[in-house]
Amino acid sequence: MMIAAVYLWWVLLSPFGYERPEDLAAIPDGESQVFVYGTLTHAPVRWLVYGRSGSPEAAILPGFRKRELDLVAEQGHQVEGLVLNVSEEELAALDRYERLGYRYERVRVQLADGHNVWVYMRL
Repeated sequence: MMIAAVYLWWVLLSPFGYERPEDLAAIPDGESQVFVYGTLTHAPVRWLVYGRSGSPEAAILPGFRKRELDLVAEQGHQVEGLVLNVSEEELAALDRYERLGYRYERVRVQLADGHNVWVYMRL
């Protein structure tokens, strides 16, 4: 139990576990929308990652299927998830949680309703 707590602190909250790569684009100004399809669909995880559970909306990402911790482009499939509305600081916390630049990249995708949002995809 203690090992799990230390790991979660290191990954989610510590200033030591992640250094944003210098070659990444700057975090966009203002509010961003992010499509999530895994652990971040759970309110307690969002609360731990960026301090609130928010009011996410259900969404569908067409042209992809879920494969373990990643999305794979595949016509005729779709992934159900949530859209989070987050501030710049919250997006930075999500980048940290997803280890942007090391484990995941943040890319723009179009949802079934036509909205363009960010999504994290494995490198």
